[in-house]
Amino acid sequence: MTTQHLEQSVLEALSRVASPSGPGDVVSRGQIQSLSAEADGTVRFSFFMAPDDPGSLVRELRKAAESVEGVTSAKVNVQLPQAAPAPPAGGGGRELQPGSVPAPEPKAGLLPGVRRVIAVSSGKGGVGKSMVASNLAVALARDGNCVGLLDADIYGPNIPLMFGESRKPGVTGEPGAERIAPLEVHGVRLMSLGFMLDKDQPAIMRGPLISGILRQFLEQVAWGTLDYLVVDMPPGTGDAQLSLVQTIDIDGSVMVTTPQDVSTGDVRRGIRMFEKVNTRVLGIVENMSGYQCPHCGEVVDIFGSGGGEALAAELGVPFLGRIPLDAQVREAGDAGVPTVVRTPDSPAGKALREVADALLKVLEGVGPR
Repeated sequence: MTTQHLEQSVLEALSRVASPSGPGDVVSRGQIQSLSAEADGTVRFSFFMAPDDPGSLVRELRKAAESVEGVTSAKVNVQLPQAAPAPPAGGGGRELQPGSVPAPEPKAGLLPGVRRVIAVSSGKGGVGKSMVASNLAVALARDGNCVGLLDADIYGPNIPLMFGESRKPGVTGEPGAERIAPLEVHGVRLMSLGFMLDKDQPAIMRGPLISGILRQFLEQVAWGTLDYLVVDMPPGTGDAQLSLVQTIDIDGSVMVTTPQDVSTGDVRRGIRMFEKVNTRVLGIVENMSGYQCPHCGEVVDIFGSGGGEALAAELGVPFLGRIPLDAQVREAGDAGVPTVVRTPDSPAGKALREVADALLKVLEGVGPR
């Protein structure tokens, strides 16, 4: 069978899958795009999920495609944003061109069971933001709180790796009112685009689509009742940060930096951005702050020292603490077990616990504002 015939056969199989979001099937409604087949029998296509589509529909589509004779595997590129315009009918390899995003809807009604929302952000990448977000979430959960962790770093979703989790999220709720069920690891409810992508599959999308993904993760995930929802933001001051503060009321942001000027300068700009959108900065965390030699005990300031604390004093925001450069942090991340669980008594483990305690004091009005 030629690849062209294989593509047609797969398209016919997909056209037998009814669309839960309206009359007709997923093909006639234009939800299947960019379908292609390779010589080895691998089939790839994009599926534009509608707001009311259950997560189980992706598995149904993959099963339908792989049932076709000659198909060895089916790779589905799930496009989540509900803000994208409806694609033209027909599918079969035509690309959807993203359009403009409607103005945000009122914030009321989103996350009714969540008491506090905390964004963990940074001015640049590579400063350990996701590590801090993961450990903060677990530390809060180990104190007996109900905690969720939303991975809003769409282009670089690292939360699945940091928690050693590769399962696909399930679906919960009554028919017609299904919602995505977050995974739970170390007492934290997790949601990340990384759970929905195939291994090594990049998230290729334009900036305006990010707001749709974030809103879907906020609205269509069964978070339940939470004391804290920690949001791991992408680095910088772009679409994700603006979309979050426009969509829901957050209690504030935690800024992560390393000591050197190139990092603190970017964090300063990030703080100014949050100030402009009337979002409180809960504090600054200085990561990779000094390395203690395990043999002689000497502390070496590889990236400098005190930059985060000095920036906090300059801008009048709380300094939540410093986390040392510790090889055990890297080992914990690679093992998929947060440091506060794997090595809680290590220098970094203790420092992360102290940062979580300092954050709680700020949130509860005990610490400086």
